[in-house]
Amino acid sequence: MSVSSYTALPPSPRGKQLLEKLSKNKLRQLLSFTKKKVRYEQNLFLAEGNKLVRDLLPYFHCKTIVGTEDFYEKEEIRLENDCYIASKEELERLSLTRSPQAVWALFERKEENLDLSGLKEKLSLALDGVQDPGNLGTIIRIADWFGIENIICSNNCVDLYNPKVVQATMGAIARVKIHYTDLVKLIDSVEDLPIYGTFLEGEIIYETTLSSNGIIVMGNEGNGISEAVKQRITQKLFIPNYPEGSTTSESLNVAIATAITCAEFRRKG
Repeated sequence: MSVSSYTALPPSPRGKQLLEKLSKNKLRQLLSFTKKKVRYEQNLFLAEGNKLVRDLLPYFHCKTIVGTEDFYEKEEIRLENDCYIASKEELERLSLTRSPQAVWALFERKEENLDLSGLKEKLSLALDGVQDPGNLGTIIRIADWFGIENIICSNNCVDLYNPKVVQATMGAIARVKIHYTDLVKLIDSVEDLPIYGTFLEGEIIYETTLSSNGIIVMGNEGNGISEAVKQRITQKLFIPNYPEGSTTSESLNVAIATAITCAEFRRKG
C-alpha cells in the first residue's frame, strides 16, 4: 500500500514556514492537471475537499496539496514538499466542481491486484457497463458501508479516477478495491461461485435464500446486464415495487438497486 509522506503538525508559527505561497508559474503548471489527458499521462488524479483529501492521504501517495490559509490552520497537514497556500480565487481556477473547496490535491493512481481465490470466500460486486460517474462513486460508497472489499468493473465502465467519481465516493475509494477486467472471462474462471443479477423476471429478493459469498452483478443504466454476462448468471433476483402490481417507475437507479441488494444480502448473510 502506498502511503503519502505527510505530517500532522501542532499549531505553531514554525509549522507555517513549511508552506509556500502559490506562484503564478506554479498555478499555470497545476492548471494543466485539470485536463484529463495530462493527468492520465502522469498517472495522477484530483481530489477536492477537506474530508476527502484527509481520507486519501494514508492510502495514496500525494504529490501536491493546494489550500487556503484557513485550511492549513484547521487541518495542520504538511507534505514533505509541494504544499502551497492559495487564495480562494486561485482555487476556483483549479477546481472542477461547481462549489470550489478549501483544498485541492494531486494523488498518484494505483492498480489493485485481483485475488481470484479470495473472491470465493467473500461477497463481491461486479458492474457491467456502468457509465455515470455519480453512480459509480455512490456504489463504491455503498460497498464500503456494507463491508464489500472488491468491485469488479467491466472495461467499458466509467473511469474510477474521473473527478466526479472520486468526489462521489466521499473517501470510500481509499478502502474499496476496484478492478477493471473482462467480466465474462472472470466469471468463467471462478468455479462453484454463485453469480447473482437483478432482473424484472427474477425471484423476489426478500423471499430468496442468499449466500454470504458470491458475485452480485449490476448492469448498465439504460440497457441492464449485457447478454453475454446474463447467460452466466446463476440466480436472478427481483426487487419488487410497492404495492405489488401498481403503476410505478419502470426501474430503480443502479446505485439505489445496489444499496437495496447489498442490504438484503447482509441481513440474511
